[in-house]
Amino acid sequence: MSETSPKLRAELDGIPTYKPGRPAAAGGPVAYKLSSNENPYPPLPGVMETVLASAGAFNRYPDMACTGLMNELADRFGVPVSHLATGTGSVGVAQQLLQATSGPGDEVIYAWRSFEAYPIITQISGAASVKVPLDANEVHDLDAMADAITGRTRMIFVCNPNNPTGTVVRRAELERFLDRVPDDVLVVLDEAYREFIRDTDVPDGVEIYRERPNVAVLRTFSKAYGLAGLRVGFAIAHEPVAAALRKTAVPFGVSQIAQDAAVASLRAEDELLGRVGSLVGERTRVYDGLRDQGWTVPETHANFVWLRLGERTTDFAAVCERAGVTIRPFAGEGVRVTIGEYEANDLFLHTAESFRKEIDEDPRGAGGS
Repeated sequence: MSETSPKLRAELDGIPTYKPGRPAAAGGPVAYKLSSNENPYPPLPGVMETVLASAGAFNRYPDMACTGLMNELADRFGVPVSHLATGTGSVGVAQQLLQATSGPGDEVIYAWRSFEAYPIITQISGAASVKVPLDANEVHDLDAMADAITGRTRMIFVCNPNNPTGTVVRRAELERFLDRVPDDVLVVLDEAYREFIRDTDVPDGVEIYRERPNVAVLRTFSKAYGLAGLRVGFAIAHEPVAAALRKTAVPFGVSQIAQDAAVASLRAEDELLGRVGSLVGERTRVYDGLRDQGWTVPETHANFVWLRLGERTTDFAAVCERAGVTIRPFAGEGVRVTIGEYEANDLFLHTAESFRKEIDEDPRGAGGS
């Protein structure tokens, strides 16, 4: 047998592996998963019934054009169908954008730390990542990002709110940044957590896109809408970009079940707003509780909080897991903790309080917290 392996693309060498949030630990007295920014509520009213009806036909291929969903989105956002494209979650659409814009010799700019998938999908495309550090307040440093643009820049991600810090870019600073970006560079406003924003100074990316042909907006049904397991997201962009996204889409990538569930979820907006409002209320309770305990917590506008723990990150994650909650550690940096059900949030707060007391007694501190 030959020991020679098939030739694979060099760009895949050393590619980082995406690390999903760990599931809740089994066998303990309680087990809550606060590691993946999932919605703790069940599907919205009417969605389960729609999914069950749709499942009876999954021996057939889905509608590749996602006609029903595209029409619903066009009505919901007041945009032409030709300005829409769907994919397997917003990360799937982001990868389609890279396929459409970037390859070997090109550069993609994004803040760091930001969404963990950006370096992975950029490297897969063959382009080079240009990581611009967040500022001291864990916010995008848009001036530095604009300074990083070169003739090789093809795309810029602005994650708003940012994952994992929950911080936001506000209207004036975003507009000032966009004015500095060349017209032939695509700016992607990744708004996976848009529904959780309550600050009126944070712009809706869809309104920004209307006036700027080089802006695309990513949205998902995985977070606020609670369809994480069905993998459906979409982009709103001007015709050339949206058309390119449809060309790079995996044929039949979004299942009919996902399409129908997304349509039903859009039609249950009143219930959606109520649930999101409850999560925002819990977010405030968790944020205030952590601050009262002495933690330095950036103001969050998503459905999670960020604690910068430095070298204590993995220790804290292990303590939380033993207590019955799994959170998302970024070794050497910090932890992201999803806002979940009341009981899970309470358990996390109690665990954080105990750990905070240990830190206050330990000269190593908490790496910046």
